[in-house]
Amino acid sequence: MAIHKLLIDDFVTIDYGLIAIHSSLEDHRLAYFMNRELSILLEKSPNDIWVTINEGESCFSRFIFEDPGNDCAWNLIQNRNRITTMQSNTITSLFEDTGLSIETSVFLMPELKTVDYVLKIENMPALFDKDEVVEKLLTIKQVATAYSIDHKKLKSKNNLIF
Repeated sequence: MAIHKLLIDDFVTIDYGLIAIHSSLEDHRLAYFMNRELSILLEKSPNDIWVTINEGESCFSRFIFEDPGNDCAWNLIQNRNRITTMQSNTITSLFEDTGLSIETSVFLMPELKTVDYVLKIENMPALFDKDEVVEKLLTIKQVATAYSIDHKKLKSKNNLIF
């Protein structure tokens, strides 16, 4: 009799797609242009994504659109943020007491350090074409580039569980 061990991975199905977006736009402006080009309704989510690192705590903005017609959810997530920490005060002269502030970049997906935003599309329909979404994103003048990401190669994919 053969013994088969059940693993958690046997039950987990990954049915989401990821698209990397390079843009210098602010998050709300990018969401506006995406709503216009993709005919979706991204809204600011009250549940931002919080990440704690050694230097401090950082918050990544998130915009969400739940599409009831296709039973899928679109998430636009900021990938890059900055933390400013204050070092102990240093005395530079007899009358001046200054503090040193250090700014650290924090990434939701550290292996994608050049990516500004990640678009996560959950419960993608079988006939969904990510390439068509990428083409529409590239029509936005302020988007430098956009491309699909293979989530199987990501080490920090657990950061996308929310």
